[in-house]
Amino acid sequence: MTKFRTAAASSLAAAGLLLSLAACSTPAATPSASSAPASSTAASSAAASEPCTGVKVIIDSSALKNGPADPAPACVSVDGPTLASKVLDEAKVKTEGTEAYPKEVVCRVNGVPAADFDIAHKGGTYKEECKKMPAAFAYWSVWVKPATGAWAYAQEGLATLKVSPGQSLELLYAVDGAPTTPKA
Repeated sequence: MTKFRTAAASSLAAAGLLLSLAACSTPAATPSASSAPASSTAASSAAASEPCTGVKVIIDSSALKNGPADPAPACVSVDGPTLASKVLDEAKVKTEGTEAYPKEVVCRVNGVPAADFDIAHKGGTYKEECKKMPAAFAYWSVWVKPATGAWAYAQEGLATLKVSPGQSLELLYAVDGAPTTPKA
């Protein structure tokens, strides 16, 4: 029984690390709309259904029951491939990493989940401290979608991930594996 618990704990830890590291990545097979250098950016509000000629930024923390409301999607003007971190800055989205991985991992988006917020999950409740890696059952993931096509899980972090005009960038919070992909 002890060998089983140790193996199960090791497997859960490894799965959590993989999920968290994957959240710091570039989309697999996401076509680039342009190879022109980025120019100045400007954020403006955009309804989720309105077309965006720049990069549409979406924040979805709906998996956090009774959490704060997410900001409306924003459209950030870009002329070419632009760092996701810069696009998020222009959209007034603040991300925080963990103490151990300040730039590699997204632990909070606009302060969510707050350090004192109880995250309800199937094992009980949890408070995110942002010390090392976020819990494997409650974490932010980064997604990119081309103008036409499906969402792709990012394969690199916000500091190196580039997004292009016509693409959408979503930060999605999942609890107990849901949601599995962005809605829009």
